[in-house]
Amino acid sequence: MGMTQEYINNKTLKEWQSSFPLLNSLMAYEPIFWMNSEKKTVRSHLPVLPLSEEDIMDAERRWHRFAPLIQSLFPETEGSQGIIESPLKEIPKMKLSLEEENGMSISGRLFLKCDNELPVAGSIKARGGIYEVLKHAETLAMEHGMLSHEDNYAIMASERFRRFFQQYGIAVGSTGNLGLSIGIISAAIGFRVTVHMSADAKAWKKDLLRTKGVQVIEYASDYSKAVEEGRKQSDQDPMSYFVDDEQSKELFLGYSVAAYRVKKQLEENGVTIDKENPLVLYLPCGVGGAPGGVAFGAKILFGEDVYCIFAEPTHSPCMLLGLMTGLHEKAKVQDFQIDNMTEADGLAVGSPSALVSMIVGPWIDGVYTVGDSELYPILAGLKDLEGIKIEPSSGAALLGFKRFKENHSALERIPMKNAIHIAWATGGLFVPDDQMEAFYRKGIEKQ
Repeated sequence: MGMTQEYINNKTLKEWQSSFPLLNSLMAYEPIFWMNSEKKTVRSHLPVLPLSEEDIMDAERRWHRFAPLIQSLFPETEGSQGIIESPLKEIPKMKLSLEEENGMSISGRLFLKCDNELPVAGSIKARGGIYEVLKHAETLAMEHGMLSHEDNYAIMASERFRRFFQQYGIAVGSTGNLGLSIGIISAAIGFRVTVHMSADAKAWKKDLLRTKGVQVIEYASDYSKAVEEGRKQSDQDPMSYFVDDEQSKELFLGYSVAAYRVKKQLEENGVTIDKENPLVLYLPCGVGGAPGGVAFGAKILFGEDVYCIFAEPTHSPCMLLGLMTGLHEKAKVQDFQIDNMTEADGLAVGSPSALVSMIVGPWIDGVYTVGDSELYPILAGLKDLEGIKIEPSSGAALLGFKRFKENHSALERIPMKNAIHIAWATGGLFVPDDQMEAFYRKGIEKQ
């Protein structure tokens, strides 16, 4: 009996490969650099979007209203008066090392945005995840006449508020870091919280959540299943709120504020972004919420003077696949015989966010992919040269130069002369010492 021909959105796999020859490299797990030939200008695309600069400003005002509460709940934020933010560090030794390794000069300056050091949750997810939970808490408290914008939000740390929030549940599906951020803030405020974790989530992340009193439900399959089951269970409880990593505008806006913080940090470093001094962002990407939110804020702020490049594992290139084929959220890496198995746990996602594809997809300059084995030498080099600890998935942000070296046509599309490069380190602070040491040893072996 002959095999049945499988169709992906009305086309056979061979037809897709014929239309998009780069798919052959993608399916062979070869690291590639895809450039977006359909890129739109900010002016042409912004009017059709459901979000605007005012939404980002509203999010920033909310962060400031919550600062007294955050400072009260998390003493480690006292230095920043309750604002959750990370340093922007220039990394000249790492830049020199990358230049020597890749045999190319990197014009301009290289910075690391150290979201690996973000307080409270230890990763970029502290931005979106914490923001959405805080916004939900504010909405509930205001609906019940317990809070107004004029109040000092530190009152929400009181027993009265804790008892109120204990009536309500928060749920999320996660590969790890989003679950940590949602779990930590929700438990601190008093919500009942359930995190649905995919098989690739690291054991230490699950253990840490359980020590905070969070219910962790584990699944043998991947991220999409954890989200699907989490959503289903949450929908059955009228007192439960589901944080939807694939569709949430609130998560997206929580991340978008980061671009405004970076602008201020660049100015403190004597850097102004303009046509002669463009900004190039290298953003590790899973489902797309965090890099999408950052890119949205950056495009609103810097317009055509910022270039946004996403980085994905060779085994989970869902955003690249969705943008290249035009399938967007309907793209599933498994349909294209790509297994979605990667050690970069936060990036182990099989389908991209529809929201991010629609809002930011037309503004993304390109997407490159990285092999797992490439991540560890970056991690080890950063520790040795700059004294900075990151988790493996963060290393993807510093592999852009290697991909540029391999793809000269990509290099020609982006004006590198006098560019300011920011590699976004997405996580690392809470990685246990023995795990970090194992990552480091792996990096030394592969150098």
